[in-house]
Amino acid sequence: MAEERLQKILSQAGIASRRKAEELIAQGRVSVNGATVDTLGSKADLEHDHIKVDGKLLRAPKRHVYIALYKPKGCVTTTSDPEGRETVMHLLRGVRERVFPVGRLDYNSEGLLLFTNDGEFAHRVTAPESHVKKTYVVKVNGALTAEQERQFREGIPMHGRKTSPAELKMIKPGANPWYEVRIVEGRQNQIRIMFKHLGKLVEKLRRVKIGFLELDLAPGRYRMLTTKEIERFRKLLKIGGEAAAN
Repeated sequence: MAEERLQKILSQAGIASRRKAEELIAQGRVSVNGATVDTLGSKADLEHDHIKVDGKLLRAPKRHVYIALYKPKGCVTTTSDPEGRETVMHLLRGVRERVFPVGRLDYNSEGLLLFTNDGEFAHRVTAPESHVKKTYVVKVNGALTAEQERQFREGIPMHGRKTSPAELKMIKPGANPWYEVRIVEGRQNQIRIMFKHLGKLVEKLRRVKIGFLELDLAPGRYRMLTTKEIERFRKLLKIGGEAAAN
């Protein structure tokens, strides 16, 4: 096997997403052949090098797994939390493989969340250039004006960079209306910040769809993706090869 960037090796081995893998490297928690590596861009070969994370030897996963979960409110989308809050990993009892969440939903948000140990799959689902739409239903404390809806669709300034174009439509009018929002980005608290910029507070937020995959679970429950769903995702994400069996 040819040498590859260390963060890519970690993500493909199911340790963490590529972004999280970069954090592990920067924190000095990764070693190659006994030497700590804390420089991004360093390369290694999983077949020939001894790569360790927190002192544990890295091995390629025997098989890739893909899981859909209905994340309830009141837990964090991370593999561990320094504040001791419950994480989404507590909901995956019975899953033997070491998996990590694909993207995130914040503490007070709920809905569809994917997990895998396939780093390339995770990277492509979350990368804006893949144009995988995520669909949300959002309850806010007041209706937007036509002008505000136009601003929302065209993009809102966020941390010095405008958000990508979004789809927006009201699905339930009233004093506290519900909107359907579709975006290809997944920046932290993005939808809440977008509404807040327009003077509205999000009261409820639920992700109901990722690409073609719809939320079909009860809160706190999970299921393995079917072979057909995996193949469809691989086609959507332009990933070659056959889907792993569940």
